[in-house]
Amino acid sequence: MTNDKPKQITYEDFEKVEIRVGKVIQVEDFPAARKPAYKLWIDFGDLGIKKSSAQITKLYQPENLLNKLILAVTNFPPRQIADFMSEVLVLGVVLDDGEVVLIQPDRDVTLGQRIL
Repeated sequence: MTNDKPKQITYEDFEKVEIRVGKVIQVEDFPAARKPAYKLWIDFGDLGIKKSSAQITKLYQPENLLNKLILAVTNFPPRQIADFMSEVLVLGVVLDDGEVVLIQPDRDVTLGQRIL
């Protein structure tokens, strides 16, 4: 991580990024990924179920991810990762050792709600 001053953006720039609440409904190991990862299926309510690859295997076990609320960017283009199409980017805090801690709402909210 660098300590460079972040580049400033406008609120209009921020509005272009759709960050929404989803619930993990299925988790599978992803042995074909270059780095250890899980395949996640995430329910975003009216937006539907979207897939994501997440490199969170050291801090999370599959059974602990099921039904967990998460935040994800939902308007990036899909990205092919090995034999899997990742449709959303799950958000997390990157620790000093490179591990990722998921960001989640602190109470139940409607799936698919947009973060502003």
